[in-house]
Amino acid sequence: MRALVLKRPQPTDESWAPLALAELPVPTPGGGQLLVQVDVCAVCRTDLDLAEGRLVPPRYPIVPGHQIIGRVTAVGAGVSGVGEGDRVGVAWIYWACGACEWCRAGLENLCSQFRATGCDANGGYAEYVTVPASFAHRIPAGLADSAAAPLLCAGAIGWRSLRLTNLENGEPLGLAGFGASGHLVLQLARLCYPRSAVYAVRAKRGRARFCAVAGCCMGG
Repeated sequence: MRALVLKRPQPTDESWAPLALAELPVPTPGGGQLLVQVDVCAVCRTDLDLAEGRLVPPRYPIVPGHQIIGRVTAVGAGVSGVGEGDRVGVAWIYWACGACEWCRAGLENLCSQFRATGCDANGGYAEYVTVPASFAHRIPAGLADSAAAPLLCAGAIGWRSLRLTNLENGEPLGLAGFGASGHLVLQLARLCYPRSAVYAVRAKRGRARFCAVAGCCMGG
């Protein structure tokens, strides 16, 4: 299969292309895993952090990409409830233990055994990717691939940030940063809080509730 591979990190400049096109074997799903043929993989700022060395994977080379939409083409042993042809999404959380206090609280990103898609395991800048079935997300039929992919990281971060503001309809909302997450939060806020004024700002000022959505999937 074709894949874009990061062989080593380096500060980006106009003369350096961080990813190299390579031919890799199509992976085989292990027990509890799915093989997904990638249709779309959106780009995240964390991919740039990986390319420039601010985020260090356990090994090189690595295939980045963690906002994946695709279709299941093979199912590993022990998987039920999902089959070949199903459309699924693969997000930043590739795997977590499911048993620690953080996992039980729904905060798998804080699990000490957490593994990240496109960092600890090969990601979606490839024609195929494997993923644990428990971390593959069904995608509603009404969403196009290109619309669904950013929701797996930028959208999830933005929605979580918006919920944490405890905003009430009519209260002003300030967006600290306006990138991939920010523009999705704006749409959510217009839908959920139609009477709230929304501001994109650089610093915390005034009495607005703030939603910090600068755009990074590594935070808590």
